Formats: sequence, structure tokens, C-alpha cells
Amino acid sequence: MPFPKTGGGYQLGDGNINEIDLFTSAEPAAAKTGAGTLTMAELTSGIIPCTSSGNYSLTTMTGAEIDAYMVSAKVGSSFNLAICHQTATNVVTLAGGTGVTVVGLATVTGIGSASFTFRKTGVSTWSAYRI
Repeated sequence: MPFPKTGGGYQLGDGNINEIDLFTSAEPAAAKTGAGTLTMAELTSGIIPCTSSGNYSLTTMTGAEIDAYMVSAKVGSSFNLAICHQTATNVVTLAGGTGVTVVGLATVTGIGSASFTFRKTGVSTWSAYRI
């Protein structure tokens, strides 16, 4: 189940960040083949498949846009995203939109994947930590 935009969805208590939430997995996003900005549906799908015939970057939405979508998110709220590169050559890079900082190695090279945890760090600010 994708994250609810406003209300609804599964939430324990009042959404305290120390509670354990269980979500079913959304359908993976459609495969990316070139540079672009990821939508919230793609960011919260949990999996972005990628193929390529060249190097490219995938950019997150801005921190303000993520906040506008996830209106119930508190500082410390988080979600996970995996970028799965399915081509033996070339590089896919995760780039942060305004207010989003990518922490750690932002590239996926060759056939492989990279997992990122997006964590709300303040108003309109998020960090995407490479796991």
C-alpha cells in the first residue's frame, strides 16, 4: 500500500515515530531509461527499476513537495527506496531536489541495486541515506 497523501491508510496511534508500522509493498514504478524527476508515487513505491544505454540522474522532488504530499510526516519519519539497475554498464545517480540531501554514495553502477532511507529532518528538508 503506498503512503497515504492525506489521512487514511494504516497508522498506529497518532503516528508516533517510535511505533512500528507494517505496510504492504506497492507495485514497483515503471522502469526508468533516462534522466528525470521522480514523482511521489515513484518515490514511495519502494522500488525503481532502471535500464540504460548511458549514464543519467534521477532527481527527487523538492523537500517542500514531499512535505506537501506526506502531510502527516513528522521530523524523524522515514520511507525506503531501492534503485535497481538492470544494465551491465553505465551509471544511475540519485540526485536530491532542493531541500533533499543525498548522504553516502549516490550512484548505482552496473547490474546492482542501492537502498536509500529518506528521513524527514525539518520543515521541507529530507535526507536520503544510502544503506
